[in-house]
Amino acid sequence: MNNPALYAFDKYCDTVLRTAFAMTGNYQEAEDITQEVFLTLHSKPRSFDSDEHMKAWLLRSAINRSKNYRMSASVRRDQPLSDELADKLSCEFTPRDNEIREMITKLPEKYASVIYLYYFEDYNVREIAEIEGKSENTVSSLLQRGRKKLKMILEKEGYNYGVPRV
Repeated sequence: MNNPALYAFDKYCDTVLRTAFAMTGNYQEAEDITQEVFLTLHSKPRSFDSDEHMKAWLLRSAINRSKNYRMSASVRRDQPLSDELADKLSCEFTPRDNEIREMITKLPEKYASVIYLYYFEDYNVREIAEIEGKSENTVSSLLQRGRKKLKMILEKEGYNYGVPRV
């Protein structure tokens, strides 16, 4: 592979963008985070054991940058998405997925990332533990607690369905 950053961009750009958007709730910031992730890979090339290892590194990088964004003082959660941007990103999500993804951004980051990786990227607990650098028991606990918190948010918003169980 001559250019790992270009290969990674072609293969995983949409996944990294969706992850950053799910974590930040801000499309412009998600684009910036995506660009930073791939620029980092380009400027500091790494070797990966497999495509899954590469994808895990990309997602971890996007989640870390999203976490930094969420903690920054400049976060403006009240900026509405334009219809064009919302349509562009949400095309791969069902309307219900979009509603739940929006609720996920209201969770603390430690829950939001594991919930997103489990339900939207289809990672299992072991894989999430590797990506997050946590034990499987910790990830299981975060998933359980995150589901409860998400369920409370959904009920508060008037949804009468719960969060799927493992």
